[in-house]
Amino acid sequence: MKNKIFSFIILIGVILTSYSFINSSKNEEKPFIVVLDAGHGGHDPGNLGNGYKEKEIALKIVLKVGEILEKQPDFKVLYTRKTDVFIKLHERAPVANKADADLFVSVHCDAFTNNAYGAGTFVLGLHRSQANFEVAKRENEVIFLEDDYEENYAGFDPNSPESLIGMTLMQEEYLDQSILLASLIQNNFTNNLKRKDRSVKQAGFMVLYKSYMPSVLVETGFLTNKKEGAYLNSAKGQKEMANEIAKGIITYKNSLSLTTDDSQNPVITQDEIEEAIETVEENIFEGYTFKVQLAASSKKLELKPYNFKGLQEVARKKEDKLYKYYYGETSDYNKIQLMKKYAKEKGYDSCYIVVFKEGKKLKLSEVLNSEDK
Repeated sequence: MKNKIFSFIILIGVILTSYSFINSSKNEEKPFIVVLDAGHGGHDPGNLGNGYKEKEIALKIVLKVGEILEKQPDFKVLYTRKTDVFIKLHERAPVANKADADLFVSVHCDAFTNNAYGAGTFVLGLHRSQANFEVAKRENEVIFLEDDYEENYAGFDPNSPESLIGMTLMQEEYLDQSILLASLIQNNFTNNLKRKDRSVKQAGFMVLYKSYMPSVLVETGFLTNKKEGAYLNSAKGQKEMANEIAKGIITYKNSLSLTTDDSQNPVITQDEIEEAIETVEENIFEGYTFKVQLAASSKKLELKPYNFKGLQEVARKKEDKLYKYYYGETSDYNKIQLMKKYAKEKGYDSCYIVVFKEGKKLKLSEVLNSEDK
């Protein structure tokens, strides 16, 4: 009898320990980690338009963004720098990788030879214009301020477009998330602050290159523009820009926490996705058609939104014995990335992008890597 009682006590102890461990694990869920990167610093002042220092303005904006996010539940904020110190480009993204971060956001101020103005947000990708290349080139040339840059960057040349091609492949997996975050931030700048919209663009930024998560680079405006430089150098301007960056990050984070309960609406709506599509620079593949494949089924469903969790623009095609259901139809790869993101938020977790040419389905990776665009 004593042995049975003793065994029972042991069993209860094991159960309580297990319950405590499970509860502890639940309470220690990973927070949403954002790494904020203030461009330049230390002996690298960044651009000095109108006598302002990019490194100081970027840091002040970043610290204000962090202050807002740190007040949010479930957020953890890390910084590549919180003071006026020089951080090598190749050391910035690894801060995020080591922390298993959810986002990497780098903040900068732009410069130009004329009176250009406006805010723009970039994701890593092949630049579609010389202007995009010039922005990336200016930011990447910081590597020449590093004593051991030849060793750290293995022959990378900021002046060569060819050097940037290989960089983009690592971020391909996160491109749709990066574009969505960039679009949310960019829409906040233009809609809430009425800043001139320089759109969401792709370019080869070294600072984003080695990040293993969605990453964006924000060009908050031009210090070389007298009016905009003064705005960005002011406490008011820095606070307003920081608020809109933080709001974009919070909205993005909330979009990842969507319930599958159909009674609740997604955080990001169809209208917001359409707004984002208007904001993003085009990435057209002439002669190709991208679609999001939602499902394949033996059932022939009526093409009504209520059959597809509210999604519109759904098409059906019979292939062999299955009906395949596709969302969207466009030659713009950036647009289809956003549509895939929205379909996932609606509950189609396993949806993916397919591509056709003259009605024939092709391998997506081959189309994306081809020069026939």
